[in-house]
Amino acid sequence: MALFHYNFDKAGPGVPENAPRKKGLARFWEMLSRDSFAFWRAGMLALLSALPFMLGVWFAVATHALLPLLAAGLLGGALMAPQLVGLNDTILRSLRDEPGYWWATYCRAWKRNAKASLLPGAVFGLVLGAQIFALFHIQWGQNLVLTIAMLVGVFFLSGLALLTFTQIALLEMSFGGILRNALLLFLGYLPRAALAVLWLLLYTAAVALFFPLSVPVMLLLNFWLPVQAALQAFYPVLDKTFDLEKTIKAMRDADLNQPDGDDR
Repeated sequence: MALFHYNFDKAGPGVPENAPRKKGLARFWEMLSRDSFAFWRAGMLALLSALPFMLGVWFAVATHALLPLLAAGLLGGALMAPQLVGLNDTILRSLRDEPGYWWATYCRAWKRNAKASLLPGAVFGLVLGAQIFALFHIQWGQNLVLTIAMLVGVFFLSGLALLTFTQIALLEMSFGGILRNALLLFLGYLPRAALAVLWLLLYTAAVALFFPLSVPVMLLLNFWLPVQAALQAFYPVLDKTFDLEKTIKAMRDADLNQPDGDDR
């Protein structure tokens, strides 16, 4: 398993190294005041790349057709996955208080993770599309058990997808290994995982419930708000499990202390 292939050769905005880290809502606002524009840009790229998936699933539901659903799930899911990983990477860097210029670090992360994210994106896109299609085609009142099972499935899939895309931003590992890690993290830290997924689903439900009035909200908050809340809830587990900050600090110190090859 290869960890954290980051470059630290470019300076950028950040926070003092020894500044005490806030928690809860204070931490949320600290990150937002410092990195809100980076969050918005990464989230907008993710939102734009998700449009083929969303439109394709909507068309499949409206026409009751499975072929558009397959195309939307597989192709649309693969298309939006690299940008979702890029959004996760942007927010994770903010959670680590890592300095750097957003566009340079985003492009490096995107190039590094794009290929690895395609298969997970296609798989999760297909399963999520099928779940949405099924929820619109079952009789909720007459199939209560099936409805509950489908909603639990959406909840479970959301948690696995969040933890999978987060790991792709942090690790170099096979999809099978990352998926196994995601399952263990989700079940092993279920209260925190449930809180993280709750933020995602509440936001999605609110946007869907008030659509199309929620369109301006989506343009402002796109995907960054729920993902920031979700990752902030689960970040202590990630840091504890993968020893993120200690490992990355050691790599950064080693990179900064590396002698310049041009020095004579």
